[in-house]
Amino acid sequence: MPSPSFSPSRRFPRIPIRILALAAATLNLSLLSQAQTETVIYSFPGEHGPGEPGAGLVFDAAGNLYGTTVLGGSHNFGTLYELSPISGGGWQETTIHSFTGGNDGGLPNSPLIIDGSGNLYGTTQVGGTKQQGTVFEFSPIAGGGYQETVLHSFAGEDDGGGPSAGVIFDSAGNLYGTTSDDGAHGAGTVFELSPQTGGAWKLTTLVPFTGNEEGGVPYAGMVFDAAGNLYGTALNGGNSIDCPARNENGCGVVFELSPSIGGGWRERVIHSFKGPDGALPYGGVVLDSSGNLYGTTYEGGAGSCSPVGGSGCGVVFKLSAGHNWHEAVIHSFTGGADGAAPIGGLTLDASGNVYGTTEIGGDTTYSGCSPNGCGVVFELIPYSGPRWDEVALHDFTQSPDGAVPVGSLIFDSSGNLYGTTAAAGAFGSGTVFEITP
Repeated sequence: MPSPSFSPSRRFPRIPIRILALAAATLNLSLLSQAQTETVIYSFPGEHGPGEPGAGLVFDAAGNLYGTTVLGGSHNFGTLYELSPISGGGWQETTIHSFTGGNDGGLPNSPLIIDGSGNLYGTTQVGGTKQQGTVFEFSPIAGGGYQETVLHSFAGEDDGGGPSAGVIFDSAGNLYGTTSDDGAHGAGTVFELSPQTGGAWKLTTLVPFTGNEEGGVPYAGMVFDAAGNLYGTALNGGNSIDCPARNENGCGVVFELSPSIGGGWRERVIHSFKGPDGALPYGGVVLDSSGNLYGTTYEGGAGSCSPVGGSGCGVVFKLSAGHNWHEAVIHSFTGGADGAAPIGGLTLDASGNVYGTTEIGGDTTYSGCSPNGCGVVFELIPYSGPRWDEVALHDFTQSPDGAVPVGSLIFDSSGNLYGTTAAAGAFGSGTVFEITP
C-alpha cells in the first residue's frame, strides 16, 4: 500500500496500463463491422480539473452522469464530477469534490452508485485517517452542493486496504465491497458496512483472502443474485499454482459468497482460471436473467500476446449457472482489430448481447497508439450454439476521442452507450463518450 508520502504523479497505481509493442495477430473471422456514431461529450482538462477516469459512470433519475477521476483536481488526488445535459445540446461539467489525499481520501478509481435520495457512494484507494483508503458518501445539500461523509477509513489491518472497486447495496441498506490489499492474510478482503444508530457505519470483514486456492487480491466489485448470494473475482490464487500466464500464485478465480444459517458467509470458488481459459480477471462479473455469469480476463486465452505477458490477449467468459458451474470462453481476443487486454466489467442488454471495452487493440494506423491501437468498444452477439460474433463498435484514435478505455459501459433509456477513456482526448487526460446505434 502507498505510504502517507505517496506521490499522486504515478498513474493508476494498481491498473497495469501498458501501451507496449503488440505482436501481429490474425483477425478473428467472427469480427463484424457495424455503423455506430461515437461522440465525445467531455474531455478532461487534467491537472487543474478532473483527469484520467479509471471507472465507468452512473446516471441519476434526471439524466445527469456522475463519475470519478484518479488524478486531477485542486490537489491532483482525483475528483468526483457531474455531467449535466444542456438544453439545446452539449453537457456541462461540475466538479463536486477535489480529493486532497488526506482524511477525505484520494485516487478514487471506483464506479459510483446512487441511492433513491441522490446520495453517491464510492471508494478511494488512499487517504483516510490511516492513509489506506476510504468508503465515502456524498449527499446533496439543499440549495446546491454536496456534503462528504467518510463511512470508513481503512487501517490496512484486518479490515483491508486500498479498495479499487465500488460498493453495492443489499435490500436492507448495507454496503458490500472488496479491498485489494491487506486483511488478515495480506491478500485483500470482502467487507460489509452496516448503518448504525446515530449515523455511524460498522465494518465487518466477511472474507480475508489468503491468496491460495480461494483466491487473492480482489480488484473489482461484486454482484448479488436473487437469492442473496454474492459473486466476484480475485486476480490471483486458484488451484492452478503455476499459472502459465504469470509468475504468480494462480491465474485468479470467480467466487461465490452465500449467507449461512445463523450468520456468517461461506465462500466457494466456482471457477479457477488456468491460462487458456483466461487469467487475471480485473473486471467483475454480471448476471443474466437465467443466472449465468459473464466477465473478462486481462490475459490468457488462445495464442500469445507479448504486451500482456505473452500468454494470450484476454477473454470474455461465461459461467453457466448450476451447483457445478461450467465455464466457456465466448471470445478470445487476438490483439488486432478485435482488441486486447480488457480490464473493465461487462454490460448486458435485454437481448443478451454483451458489451465491453479493451485497453488496447483496434485500428493500429493512428500514430499516437501505433503499433498497439488505442482500445476498442465491442459487442458480442450470441449466434448459434456456442458461437458468439464480435462487433467492433468503435476504435479509439487518441485525439480527439481518447485512448485506453478501462471502465464499464452503461446504457441510457434510448439504448445509447456511455463510457470513459483514461488517456488522450483533446487535453490528454481522458474523455467521456457516447455511442449511438
